Amino acid sequence: MAAATVLHDVAAACLRPPHSLPRTTAKEPRLKPGLAFPHLYGNKLPVLGRGYGVGNRSFITCYVDPSTESRVSVLGVSQIKEKCSKWQWKGRYSINYFVSSSSSTNPPLLLVHGFGASIPHWRRNIDTLAQDYAVYAIDLLGFGASDKPQGFSYSMEAWAELILDFLNEVVQKPTVLIGNSVGSLACVIAASESSQNLVRGIVLLNCAGGMNNKAIVDDWRIKLLLPLLWLVDFLLKQRRIAMAVFERAKQRDNLRNILLSVYGNKESVDDELVEIINGPANDEGALDAFVTIITGPPGPNPVQLMPRINLPVLVLWGDQDPFTPIDGPVGKYFSSLPSKSSNVSLYMLEGVGHCPHDDKPDLVHQKLLPWLAQVTAL
Repeated sequence: MAAATVLHDVAAACLRPPHSLPRTTAKEPRLKPGLAFPHLYGNKLPVLGRGYGVGNRSFITCYVDPSTESRVSVLGVSQIKEKCSKWQWKGRYSINYFVSSSSSTNPPLLLVHGFGASIPHWRRNIDTLAQDYAVYAIDLLGFGASDKPQGFSYSMEAWAELILDFLNEVVQKPTVLIGNSVGSLACVIAASESSQNLVRGIVLLNCAGGMNNKAIVDDWRIKLLLPLLWLVDFLLKQRRIAMAVFERAKQRDNLRNILLSVYGNKESVDDELVEIINGPANDEGALDAFVTIITGPPGPNPVQLMPRINLPVLVLWGDQDPFTPIDGPVGKYFSSLPSKSSNVSLYMLEGVGHCPHDDKPDLVHQKLLPWLAQVTAL
């Protein structure tokens, strides 16, 4: 019985996305007025936004125009799949991508999903964004309908390279990158390494600190969990145990419970969302991708990368995120940026969890669309 309990606890740790942190109760933030990216807004003042401050850190809003509010249009998974194509990366890996073309001269957008997700996770955003922009979305290698090659060494650097090659070979225009979780971090790495005029700006939705928990060793919560994380790494390298944990993780009821724990708006956790996560997890190679990502090196830290980026940056952060909480090291770092860098805007989204774009897309669009319009006008 004790052994079963230990294995259950280890499995529970594995069920969290790789950069998870225990939830803590933060003090209610005190309000500060403020405006990041001021040179973009002229004499306009924030209409719907509020500037938050926690300690010496400020959360600053971008300009929001009430006229941008609209009902969210949701694309079905089948509709998204109809517009998907394949691209050969490095001549050997099949990468699934979506495109909704536009006659607009605005810069195109590239949507990059997070851990365990895929293109359809942007189902609540594509139609809204496609009204004024060409929208691309990509399944990172190891996820969605992209290849899951046996023996591949998954890393944040590889995903960033994939993004840059996709921009160079497929999009072929300066592009605004929009990422969630590890997808955000991949966008940060890509933007920091781009030696060409490929990236126009980046939007980070609850950015991860690394490919897995090992990136956040300076957080006391992770320090407490390190022995367990080392045990998880060891156990997952045992094939039978890894298979058992993975099979448990991808069960629909378990997936639903995990999603409910990380979404603020529980109504967004529907059967389609569960299937978006569950379907690709049954592909050949999905288990190896799962194990390699959790047990592999965490990759570059955003603290090292953000100082290299002079592009416009919009950071949106769900205040109910249990995986990358705003009072954790990654959240604290990003919350400090607007006061140091005029190119960075940050806004807290109330009642929103780890996946803001699907959790409460209307709040994301209220902040994102005016920011995109201003970046386009530069």
